[in-house]
Formats: sequence, structure tokens, C-alpha cells
Amino acid sequence: MVPGLFPSWIVAYLCKPGYVPDFNDLSLLPFCVGLTLLGLIGSWAAWRRRGLASGVRGVAWSLLPVSLYMTGLLELLWDVVKSVTSWVAHLIFSPTVWAGVALFGVSVVLYVVSGVAKARRGDAPEKTAKPKPATDALGELTASGPPPASVTPSKQDKQSKPAKAPKAAKGQESSEFDEIEDILKRHGIN
Repeated sequence: MVPGLFPSWIVAYLCKPGYVPDFNDLSLLPFCVGLTLLGLIGSWAAWRRRGLASGVRGVAWSLLPVSLYMTGLLELLWDVVKSVTSWVAHLIFSPTVWAGVALFGVSVVLYVVSGVAKARRGDAPEKTAKPKPATDALGELTASGPPPASVTPSKQDKQSKPAKAPKAAKGQESSEFDEIEDILKRHGIN
């Protein structure tokens, strides 16, 4: 750089930490148009060398800078980059931010330690339920289905059960609806 070419206040302003220039419409329009033109030229070359698909894909990428500028998304993208850059600069040079990062790390470590301590102490809820004896499950709906035929109900269980609905005819089984109705009656749902 040539000494004295730029005033010292401009150099000091541009070199301060976290500096990102503001969005300038007039300087970005020619830049976006230039990027689009270069992309279109590259797309034409890609079409000639690699075929139609590569050329059309290049045109699609080439139109993005101008479309971002025209929709205002380029300014939004610029603001996001500017904010992130400013945050990173403040992160690097600010002891307060480093203290906040340290506190965040301590909170994460404490959370993990509390989970390990809870698991070791046995505060975790039981994941398996105790199975019921087969005699208790005779009159209940179970996920495993009806009890096996080898399990015989006791006399008390037989007396406490309501009488089954009479069958329509001997030798015929009741229909599915009769069975469902019987199950609902046993559980008091009518």
C-alpha cells in the first residue's frame, strides 16, 4: 500500500474489529449483473462441452444473483452476514461474552452430570411393569390375548363371573358380536 494514499481515519475505521460495510444498492446491482453475465458465459461453455443439462443447470445458478437483488433477499442475506460477523468479532474480543460461553458450558456439564447421578441413584421410572398372575388376568382384556387353556379358574372366580348369554342353538358358537358384548359386560361397560 502506498503511504498517504488513504487518510488515517479511513484506515482506522475500516480496520476496527467487527467492521462490515453497510448494504449499498448502487454498488451491488452492477456486481450482481456482472456475476449473472459471467455465469451465463460459463453456462454456454458448459453446454458446448458437457451438454444441455449442464448448460441449463449453469443458467439456473447464474440467474440467482440478480433474482436475489430484485427480491430484496440479497439485502436480508447481507444483514445476516453482517450480524454474524459482528457477533463473532464481539465474541473474540469481549470478556463478558467469554464468561457467558463458559456459563453455558457449565450448565451443559451440570445437566449431563445430573442425568448420570439420577440414573445411578435409581430415580429413573420403572420401564417394566410387574406381570399379573394368570388367575387375576382371567376376566381382563390383556395385550397377550386370552389365557392358555391349561389355566383353570378357581371356584371363586367362577362364582364372581356373570352368567354367559345363552347360545342360539347347541353346537353353534356365538358370533363375534356376542363375544364382544360379553367382554364389555364383564368390564362393566354397557
